[in-house]
Amino acid sequence: MAVINILSPHVADMIAAGEVVERPGSVVKELLENALDAGARNVTVELSGGGTTFIRVTDDGCGMAADDAGNCFLRHATSKLHDERGLEAIETMGFRGEALAAIAAVSRVELLTRRAGDGEGTYVSVTGGEIQDMRAAGCPKGTTFTVRDIFYNTPARLKFMKSDRAEGSWCVQQAARVALGRPDVSVRCVKDGKEEFFTPGDGRAESAMYAILGRAAALSMLPAEGENEGVTVSGFISSPAAGRGSRAMQFFFVNGRTIRSQSLQAALEQAYKNTLMVGRFPACALYVTLSPGAVDVNVHPTKNEVKFSSEKRVFDAVYYSALSALQGERGTLEMDLSRSTEKKLAPAGYGKLAGDKGDAGEQTAMDLRTPAPAYGAASVPAVHVPRPAGIRPRQSGPAFTPSKAYRPRPQPVQPGPAADPAPANTAQPRAEKPAPRTESVSEPAPLRLVGELLRTYIVAEQADRVLLIDKHAAHERMIFDRLKARDRQIMSQTLLTPQTWRPGPEALETLTTNGPLLEELGFALESYGDEDVIVRAVPDAMDPGQTVAALEEICEKLKTGAGDLARDSVLQTVACKAAIKAGWDTDRAELLALAEKVAAGEIRYCPHGRPVCVTLTKKELDRQFGRIK
Repeated sequence: MAVINILSPHVADMIAAGEVVERPGSVVKELLENALDAGARNVTVELSGGGTTFIRVTDDGCGMAADDAGNCFLRHATSKLHDERGLEAIETMGFRGEALAAIAAVSRVELLTRRAGDGEGTYVSVTGGEIQDMRAAGCPKGTTFTVRDIFYNTPARLKFMKSDRAEGSWCVQQAARVALGRPDVSVRCVKDGKEEFFTPGDGRAESAMYAILGRAAALSMLPAEGENEGVTVSGFISSPAAGRGSRAMQFFFVNGRTIRSQSLQAALEQAYKNTLMVGRFPACALYVTLSPGAVDVNVHPTKNEVKFSSEKRVFDAVYYSALSALQGERGTLEMDLSRSTEKKLAPAGYGKLAGDKGDAGEQTAMDLRTPAPAYGAASVPAVHVPRPAGIRPRQSGPAFTPSKAYRPRPQPVQPGPAADPAPANTAQPRAEKPAPRTESVSEPAPLRLVGELLRTYIVAEQADRVLLIDKHAAHERMIFDRLKARDRQIMSQTLLTPQTWRPGPEALETLTTNGPLLEELGFALESYGDEDVIVRAVPDAMDPGQTVAALEEICEKLKTGAGDLARDSVLQTVACKAAIKAGWDTDRAELLALAEKVAAGEIRYCPHGRPVCVTLTKKELDRQFGRIK
């Protein structure tokens, strides 16, 4: 009996749909990219119920004829690719002919489209991949896709959907990424009847950034431009002073397509070497342009990943563009918006957004004399800034208080009856065996603080060994253990000036979901409007200046953790932000207090699992210097 089954086309389509349509945000991205390929200049995205219930994308593109409207839902049906030679240089957003078929296979879709010059348009209704109705209909030029009840026929996928708020936030993020990649197209996004963003479509990247990322983020950007062997880079990177707590604000585009790339990420962060604090990440919106034949977008069904024919050239182009922008930093970005953009975007009373003009119009050339780092090298941040004392100085006194060694008290001999002296020739009675001698417990050797290396490592000496201690890791563990103690209530410190923060849709959903946990751990957060959060209190151990950075990092960690794991993740971040940092000036009393705890065995690993101490014995040092073999 045969055990290999040939799946029906319907089941095969549903399986293939899972590769393209991961969640409602995937539908938004695919439909938006189709609108861009159709030459649309204005696109509107509407959604409700997190996108699972309702998504509608309307564009003013070229539209479709009646025959094409019926064929577009077939698998591998596309107007953008004609033969295998087209795969060598793909210039459109879509080309596989799978997106509409995948969407239609797991939802209910309605299509309304008309070409310019046609007297009437076409209406098509599709359910579960099958056309239910198709007829002529009146409609404006362009195309409107309405998608309802995503995954209604695939409950296995539906049960993995997150809350409506989380899915809706992801849909908005996908629309924002596509819109940021094409500033020449006006994109409006409306969620549950409320406008989330609107880009003017004036062709200027700074206008799209201002509309999507907000005024504060846009004004912290620096213009970056460069070219390397046919690879052109333009866009904006953040000032080192405006580092972020995560990489969520890094946007890379290749020929207008939004992508994820570890190599471009490494190139950007390498440029910030020695200028960005540890644990902070740059933000960017970088547009990479190169020959379509030099990049392969046919790597993943979602088209979020690409391969370059020469990744080194692209890496160098991004690295040098970012490096030259940082070397020529002149302050914040000059937001010289067009009159139409100012009218649409600027709040009342702002007028033209202010910025330090200076020599903002000059373009910094790439310094090709600086050798590029090795491809893919990770950034090595190391910022030296003074730091106020963070550990209460220990009272003067010996490093350790030696405990008295235990010595057994000798037992007195009990007197017995008098005995006659033994005769001379009589053997003397055998002497009683003395009680075994008890060894004393050795006293701990005193600890001597030698000093500090590179303002990072504590050097201490104890007996015949040398201790090299990572002061940040040791202090971080000490704070973490104190915060984690269940019998100790975590105290809050009220901020003198509450901080306002715009976390973004997905981070806002994470904060809302984990509100009780954050309150238990010392945070006091309040909603401020629909997008902002007011931070009124933080844990007492944390530096208030690290509030936003800590919350950004916490949101990233809470996406994957729950229960005690989530609690520990938050405490790890609080401890990290509260601990002294490498490069900070530290008082000797602080160093001694940490060294004592490490030497006593109270601290062995930091909360992230890194060792806090490396020990070298005298014998090991003697062997290194050839004193012994």
